[in-house]
Amino acid sequence: MKMSARPEFDVVALNTSDSVLVLLEVEAPERAPGRARPPATLEVVVDRSGSMTKDRRIEGVVEALHGLVDRLDPTDRFGLVSFNTRVKVEVPAGPLLDKDSLRQRLSQVRAHGGTDLSSGLLRGVQEARRASEDRGATLLLISDGHANQGTTDHDLLREVARDAYLHGITVTTLGYGLGYDEELLGAISEGGAGSALFAEDPDTAGGLIAQETEYLLAKTAQATSMTVRGGEFVERVSMVGETPADRLDDGTLMVELGDLFSGESRRSLLRVSTAVLAEAEKRGAGEDVVLARVELTHVDPVTLASHTETLEVRVRTAWRVDRREADERVRAEELFQEARSAKRRASEAMRRGSREEAARYLRESGARIRRARMAQPFAGPGGIGEEMAGQARAMEAMARQAEDDDARRAAKTFYASGAGGTRGRGSRLFGGRDRSGESFPDSPTGEER
Repeated sequence: MKMSARPEFDVVALNTSDSVLVLLEVEAPERAPGRARPPATLEVVVDRSGSMTKDRRIEGVVEALHGLVDRLDPTDRFGLVSFNTRVKVEVPAGPLLDKDSLRQRLSQVRAHGGTDLSSGLLRGVQEARRASEDRGATLLLISDGHANQGTTDHDLLREVARDAYLHGITVTTLGYGLGYDEELLGAISEGGAGSALFAEDPDTAGGLIAQETEYLLAKTAQATSMTVRGGEFVERVSMVGETPADRLDDGTLMVELGDLFSGESRRSLLRVSTAVLAEAEKRGAGEDVVLARVELTHVDPVTLASHTETLEVRVRTAWRVDRREADERVRAEELFQEARSAKRRASEAMRRGSREEAARYLRESGARIRRARMAQPFAGPGGIGEEMAGQARAMEAMARQAEDDDARRAAKTFYASGAGGTRGRGSRLFGGRDRSGESFPDSPTGEER
């Protein structure tokens, strides 16, 4: 596992408080060519309430699951739980020893009744834990509606998914159609350190299910977490943007990154707030100080061995800092994180019926990205400048969608894009797409103006 840190500035003042951004980047190991992968465990929890009969949704899911089963090896473990007002274990989780029989069972899934999502999720977690034997698993929850029975509290369901993750199960959600509750499914995926996906039609749903299968089979790091502690003169360390983090009693931040696939890159942005350095008169200008100490832990899916890397983020000190240049990549990441937050606010505005407000959030964020790109010589073709151009175009396209498109579709598009903004970015393993499905092209379609 590779880990690097880029402070916004390379120097801080000794005699004043300060605030410094730090870009942390983690890159998963590449799977060596020809190296056997360990058996994977995938548990699918699918909504079979009456609304899934609309537009042949349940048929589309079943068809996608047939393709998924074809992609898995006999030694992989697969299970299917369905739910309406009652939970049913359609396929007990286990090795795929008889794929023909399994396909017949998949084809018998029928939709009717209400939506007890919580019971389906809980039963799916039980099956995933049983089948994975503590080797780790992925749970994919697919639903097209609002939970109307069982537990519907977002925070409680987030905690269910979080507990599953603490037992080695990453939880990803796929919202299907325009009637589901994106905040509910988003809370579950956040707790489970997975993705929040959105599909309006069977073809898109099938593609996303296939994509998640590919991520599972390419996994080279699981149960990945990062802890961040401030240095000696740091008052507070916090995450920038929408990345969820827990603050421990001693002020340490803990960030759950979940599973990473071969070569995947994840970026996180910290804000480090410093105080006047104690006994500054005893220190000489130019001395290095520690802004933060970062510890990264992950489990190798093949050996189940736990690995830990540590990194100290250091900067120089000076008695006085009159002028300094911000690192362009750190500044770009701050703008990307602002864009994620703008998408989340735009989604909320669309749910309130405020199209103008949603479009304003998106356009203002896109404009800040364009201005920054014009003001700084972001490096070369295919680099961060191209990514900024692609994000600015995406923000403008979303602003137009906020003004003209179906409000429910727009709200879900913005939410999914904001929730998936750092997953897989920087990797070309899956065609330059992040795990929300948003594309950042290798070649621009035109210069930003």
